[in-house]
Amino acid sequence: MDILADDRTKQLKAFDDTKAGVKGLVDAAAGGVVDIPNIFIRPPDEVAEDLEVSKTSLQVPVIDLHGVGDKGSSKRHNIINEIKHASERWGFFQVVNHGIPTKVLEDMLKGVRGFHEQDVEFKKDYYSRDPERMVKFHTNYDLYLSRAANWRDTLEIDMMNNYHLDPKDLPSICRDATVDYLSHVMKFVDTLFELLSEALGLELNYLKSLELEKGKLMVGHYYPACPKPDLTLGIGKHTDASFITLLLQDEIGGLQVLHQNQWASVDPIPSALVVNIGNLLQIISNDKFKSVIHRAIGNVTRARTSFACFLHGVSTPTKIYGPIQKLITEESPQIYREFTIKDFVMNFYSRRLDDKSGLNYVHILD
Repeated sequence: MDILADDRTKQLKAFDDTKAGVKGLVDAAAGGVVDIPNIFIRPPDEVAEDLEVSKTSLQVPVIDLHGVGDKGSSKRHNIINEIKHASERWGFFQVVNHGIPTKVLEDMLKGVRGFHEQDVEFKKDYYSRDPERMVKFHTNYDLYLSRAANWRDTLEIDMMNNYHLDPKDLPSICRDATVDYLSHVMKFVDTLFELLSEALGLELNYLKSLELEKGKLMVGHYYPACPKPDLTLGIGKHTDASFITLLLQDEIGGLQVLHQNQWASVDPIPSALVVNIGNLLQIISNDKFKSVIHRAIGNVTRARTSFACFLHGVSTPTKIYGPIQKLITEESPQIYREFTIKDFVMNFYSRRLDDKSGLNYVHILD
């Protein structure tokens, strides 16, 4: 067993040392990749588990935000109820008419794709596993911890501790698009937190007052076409460590959410944003809102691009978070202890992505 583990480590390092990512692997293969390297092949027990989970035609809720700015209106009231239902039952929903111009969304995806599809020698300058580096390119942050590597490359922008982003640090090919997108999406976040606050029965500005949007992690994922998507995954099943995650996906699709032990596809809708509840929001809502398992599967013929923004709250200076007192009652006793974002995130990233949920780290034992 030790010999096998040692051999796998050598294969992982050889792949990592190319600094070319999965796309580099595909491009280097004459005539395209036919066989998937062993480091990407999922363990048999994991595949067997999947066979026990059926697929469903159910779709995550789609919420139209048109008219949301009319505070006190029946339209806004209905939107809040829809968000409440989706956050409690699904942990995921898509939003349309969110106010971000279509061109801003298209340019963001175009910028991510442009970065990943440019010459590998240029991308190598960004390739890094240094946790202190704000802007970096890599494949699988948990590459050496995972049971099977995932079929994706990532451009990462880490603003969890340093809240100022110098545009000059971004690759020129996606610099303007990223700055523009971030500006628009953070305005939308203000509205989203208002709606989530009201859906929890709290004051309009409650979640905003907790500075949940302060620390951010943004990732531009690129999933090259995969010849045998049944053997590997674009991203393995997991829950997010964030308060909320906002995902912009292209038209290819592949995102799936586990709902009532069934995989529900999150089919792309033009100009929509996918919103999902992260572990941190489940914790401070004292389990009112749910962070659910999701994954991304590969596509045989086409590459997929997405851009996700994870909102992590305040890491620096130290801020204590915990279940919201108003949401703790005799019927709903406190489930989680208080914590700091730094400790929670360090715990999350110290394990492989497909490991147990980070909720266990702060769960109060019976």
